[in-house]
Amino acid sequence: MKICAAVRWILCASVVLTISGARAETDAELLARAHAIHDRVITIDTHVDIPPDFSTDAYDMMKPGPRGQQVHLPTLSSGGLDAPFLIVFVEQGERTTAGCAKALADAFVKFAAIHKLTEQLYPDKIELAVSAADVRRIHAAGKKVALIGMENGFSMGKDLRLLDQFHDYGARYFGLVHNGHNDLADSAQPDKKRNEPASEWNGISPLGKQVGKRLNELGIMVDVSHSSDKATHDILAASKAPVIASHSGVKGVYDHPRNLSDENLEGIKRSGGVVQIIAFDTYLHTQTPEKAEAIKALSQEMGMKTRDDMLKMTADQSKAYDARMAEIDKMWPKANVRDYVDHIDYAVRKIGVDHVGISSDFNGGGGIDGWSNAGETFNVTLELVKRGYSEGDIAKIWGGNLLRVMEQVQKLAIKQKTP
Repeated sequence: MKICAAVRWILCASVVLTISGARAETDAELLARAHAIHDRVITIDTHVDIPPDFSTDAYDMMKPGPRGQQVHLPTLSSGGLDAPFLIVFVEQGERTTAGCAKALADAFVKFAAIHKLTEQLYPDKIELAVSAADVRRIHAAGKKVALIGMENGFSMGKDLRLLDQFHDYGARYFGLVHNGHNDLADSAQPDKKRNEPASEWNGISPLGKQVGKRLNELGIMVDVSHSSDKATHDILAASKAPVIASHSGVKGVYDHPRNLSDENLEGIKRSGGVVQIIAFDTYLHTQTPEKAEAIKALSQEMGMKTRDDMLKMTADQSKAYDARMAEIDKMWPKANVRDYVDHIDYAVRKIGVDHVGISSDFNGGGGIDGWSNAGETFNVTLELVKRGYSEGDIAKIWGGNLLRVMEQVQKLAIKQKTP
């Protein structure tokens, strides 16, 4: 009995050592394979916010700054993130002539900042793309690619002609709404400070339908992120071109107002579009009321009323904020890359790998444990490789699907113009 037990122990130990050795080798090979895949595919992030002082000394893309600045040319390079959509975002303000005028002015400031980045400051390092062909050409030339997306149709007020100007300045997707209803559509998150009802238009407004039609004619992708469930349904019904969700999670993993229902996931698939999964802590997993209150109290204490306020913090303010947030995150851990890819997995199972993509929402609240800035982008690819995604599928998720949609939307626009 003792001899048999000893033999069994030796055999078991041998197996454990063999498996352990094989596992270590496999892990090393897997890591090398993931790096090789990450280097070969075009990585597109469809949502990176920029502040009003972008392309100034306060936010120089070659000089990493305070906490809120999560994306710079050096970190794009170190993390292997090839093509960020820089976002022309405006806060939802009063729906008056003055309010709309301010929003439009704010939008043009951001357009100008992106053009300054690509045409004056660092044209040798990053170039603006307005088509899928541009993206591929610029990437092949060894430069980073900048694309432009717009968030919140409030910037156009009620003037459809502005959509043509936005297109001429380089906008290639347009989100109708943000937090709070506007003249185009209902928001997934009505503005409680303004005592907004759950719905104002029961979806999209008559003007919103005209906007969708004009976006199709111009070849600008229609974006449903931040739209209510019914507004998303209406946009999908109205658009003749594929529709995107530029930065959304899925309700099937975590039921949040900002996330997409299975019905709308299916609708985006039927349109031929793509759902870009967002790396935003509060949309990925269950939140405790205590954490929400702690973050709210910290924001109030630091005088942060809008997302741009975070990007205007001094170095000392940023250091203090970081320290306090670290304490909060220690008590209530943030979502991590595994939580993030759970949403990707769900969307792939539900609507197929051809209709799923990636977005960070960096500088706008996005960033999770393991992908907290552009420099950690590889970790997303690594997790996809660990879960068995092929290089072909990873290429689709990281950018191929989005480029396909861009091409289809622009081809449809050209077809509509052809007599």
